Amino acid sequence: MNISVFIPTYNRYTFLKRALESVYTQTYTPAEVIVIDDGSTDNTNQILQDFPNIIYIYQENSGVSFARNLGIKNANYEWIAFLDSDDEWDKNKLKLQVEFHQNNPKILMSYTDERWIRDSKEIKIPKKFKKIGGFIFDECLSHCIIAPSATLIHKDLLERVGVFDENLEVCEDYDLWLRVALENEIGLVDEKLITKYAGHDDQLSFKHWGMDRFRVLALEKLLVSPKKEIVIHTLLQKYRVLLKGAVKYKREPDIQNFNKKIKNLENLL
Repeated sequence: MNISVFIPTYNRYTFLKRALESVYTQTYTPAEVIVIDDGSTDNTNQILQDFPNIIYIYQENSGVSFARNLGIKNANYEWIAFLDSDDEWDKNKLKLQVEFHQNNPKILMSYTDERWIRDSKEIKIPKKFKKIGGFIFDECLSHCIIAPSATLIHKDLLERVGVFDENLEVCEDYDLWLRVALENEIGLVDEKLITKYAGHDDQLSFKHWGMDRFRVLALEKLLVSPKKEIVIHTLLQKYRVLLKGAVKYKREPDIQNFNKKIKNLENLL
C-alpha cells in the first residue's frame, strides 16, 4: 500500500517538526509526505531545511479545509493519511492500519484510538469519545469521535462522498466523516496510536464558541438522506440548545431563526 501523508499547518513550526519526526520514525514508510502551509507568517518555510524530502506547498491563508483539499489534489498515491501539525503518531500507526486494510480489503477507511496530553500529563478522555468500528453513522451524529490524525482513507471513497467542505470554518472533519459513515463501514484499530496535545491557544476548537452552530450545518445537508429521521431528532436537540443560548444572550435574530427551524422540523415528524 502506497500512502500519501498530508499535514496542514499555520504558524506551528515547532509543533510541525514534532509531527514530521513522528512520520519519519514510522515502522511503515509512507510513499510521500506533503506539508500544506496555510499562509504562515512565522518560520514554517524553514521546515524544508529540517526535512528536505517533504513536498512543501504554500497557499495564501484560506483555512484547514482548503489546505487538506489541496493536499488531496496533489496526492500521487491511492491511500491518504491526515496528520494535524499539533498532533503526533505512534511509530506503529501506519503499520497497524495497513495490516487492518490488508485483512479487510473492502473497508476503505479506518481510524485509531488516541491519547490526550495536557501540561505533559495524559488526561482522561470523556466516555462520549469512545471509539467504535463498523457502520457507525448513528454514533457519529452527536459529536465528532474521529480525529483526522487517526484516519487512513482511500481516494476512491473521497471521490464518492466528496472532500472537506470549504465553507465550514470548523467541524469540517465531523461533516466529512458523517458523509462517509452514511453508507460505508469504518474500521477501527483499537489502540492509542495518535497523541493530541490540548491547551495551546491556536486550537480551532478554542477559537469558536458554540461548535454546534457548525455541526447543524453539516446535519442539515443530510435531511435528504436515508437516515433523515434520526438526523431530524439530532438537529432538534441541537437547535434547542442553540435557542437556549440565543435567549440567554438576547440574540433576537438567532431566536427567530432557531424557532423557525424547530417548527419546520417538528412538522416533518
